[in-house]
Amino acid sequence: MSHVNAQADSPGQSVRTPFRGRRQIQDRHIALFFIMPTLILLILINVFPLLYSLYLSFNDYSVIANEPPKWVALDNFEKILTTERSRYWHNFTVTGKYAVLSVGLQVVIGFTLAMLLRQKFKGSGLVTTLILIPMMLSPVVVGLFWKLIFDPSKGIFNYLIYMEPTASGREWLANPGLALWAIVIVDVWMWSPFVMLLCLSGLSAIPDYLYEAAAIDRASAWFQFRRITLPQVMPLLLIAVLFRTIEAFKAFDLVMGLTGGTPGDATETVAVRLYREAFLGKFKTGESSALAYIVLIIIIAVSNLYIRALNRMKEA
Repeated sequence: MSHVNAQADSPGQSVRTPFRGRRQIQDRHIALFFIMPTLILLILINVFPLLYSLYLSFNDYSVIANEPPKWVALDNFEKILTTERSRYWHNFTVTGKYAVLSVGLQVVIGFTLAMLLRQKFKGSGLVTTLILIPMMLSPVVVGLFWKLIFDPSKGIFNYLIYMEPTASGREWLANPGLALWAIVIVDVWMWSPFVMLLCLSGLSAIPDYLYEAAAIDRASAWFQFRRITLPQVMPLLLIAVLFRTIEAFKAFDLVMGLTGGTPGDATETVAVRLYREAFLGKFKTGESSALAYIVLIIIIAVSNLYIRALNRMKEA
């Protein structure tokens, strides 16, 4: 007893009891008890549909047909990628144009706003908050909101641009040459604040002594921007471009809220086409699954290019 008491009284040491190991095992079981339901739920919600849709992409199957899936191997992918089904290529072209235009304008406008708001002035916090409001709204609500703005008889967009309440041939959402631009304008209005926010965080992290040293060396403003500002902000700018490019390839809710893919198929992105093939009357489940995986592969490939560029930039 005296030996045990001496060990207990010595500082920095704990008494080992025969119940300590048993308590640890019980704690581990309790942790698994709470974690396992979440893991099972995630597997059922995410992993199972992913694997099952991959299986369906190799089958001729319709969800409303009372027939089991029929294995067709790569036929669904061949139907989508061959030139005979040129309409799919049109959807990819529309999606590519939309991604390039919207992301490019968002980068330019967002970075410009970040450079302007970098300089603190009276009310800059309020201005920043007001600019961030569009990205907090639901895309469906934004689409319906801007649909009223683009209305040629009731909206104010034509009046602000042309100073006329109505104008023949200026129905933005009904004109095949203007409808895609209308969606780009709304997307830029909504998500330029996101790019601005990331760029603003990068600008605020640049040490002031870099600019002070450049000023002592009498470096020009363009030299400071090219050698100090842009390299420091570029990693965050690439991350913003990566996120917005991925979202542009998946554009659905904003397009459906504004045009629904009309007029004709002028604004029918891949996501809208996939929705129509899978649910609106056709119910081509197998072919739609194949199209979804083609989009997934494109997004992964584009993401890898951005990530490689980001890694090279960090190494440099």
